Amino acid sequence: MEYVYAALLLHAAGKEINEENIKAVLEAAGVDVNDARVKALVAALEDVNIDEAISKAAIVPSAPAAAVSAASSEAAEEKEEEKEEEEEEEEKEEEAIEGLGALFG
Repeated sequence: MEYVYAALLLHAAGKEINEENIKAVLEAAGVDVNDARVKALVAALEDVNIDEAISKAAIVPSAPAAAVSAASSEAAEEKEEEKEEEEEEEEKEEEAIEGLGALFG
């Protein structure tokens, strides 16, 4: 993903998107650059109108947003269930410790 971000950064800065510039951006960010990935990205972006691609990507239908919202609420419910299970396990452990204490009271 960082390779695409580098290309978008160069585009936003009005710089040419080429191997040398992408490598420079990635190295400045501390990324270990893979030359093959850089070459593939530059080749893939040769015939792409980035402004047009960004404008199309900015138009998001509302249905996926609803799906994301539903997935988010499901994840929250699962997290709550896991938390409840952990609390139950802790309670059981405490009861077991109390029972052992009564043996050695």
